[in-house]
Amino acid sequence: MINTQGELNETDNPLDVAIQGAGFFQVQRPDGTIAYTRAGQFHLNNQGTVVTTDGDPLIPTITIPSNATAVTITQYGVVNATLAGQQNPSQLGQIQLATFPNPGGLESMGSNLLQATLSSGDPVLGNPGGTEGLGTLQQGYLENSNVDVVTEFVQMVLAQRAYESNSKVIKAADDMYSQVNNMTH
Repeated sequence: MINTQGELNETDNPLDVAIQGAGFFQVQRPDGTIAYTRAGQFHLNNQGTVVTTDGDPLIPTITIPSNATAVTITQYGVVNATLAGQQNPSQLGQIQLATFPNPGGLESMGSNLLQATLSSGDPVLGNPGGTEGLGTLQQGYLENSNVDVVTEFVQMVLAQRAYESNSKVIKAADDMYSQVNNMTH
């Protein structure tokens, strides 16, 4: 796993949140396990809970009332909303992030989700902007992929060619073994 920051892309969606730094969002999977992601494209489910595109709720859970007229998320993860009939925003929750002693040891679960392993170590939790090196949040932005498609495609073609070459060598060795075996019988 490559742990480099992708470029940030402005979306103007108030529930899109990019991490500037090394942190991961925590989400709860349907089976109750905790997964980690840098994909900050969130929306509200029918109960007003902030969830991922797959419907996994953010941990800790944040619920936005249906009468909220504006939602703001500070760089430190504080979620505020202006509610109908109020002039001042109300604090609804705090987004926490996680880091790991060895982020390269996280295991992919698919769908932009990762799980902790013995190799990654236990998560270190904290608020964005704190002393844990989690980074800060940028509301209305998403992090673009940091994968160079051309480079990855070239690497795949090279690996395929190496595999084909090795297969030919093994077949030639097998053919020679068969011929030697036939001569001795």
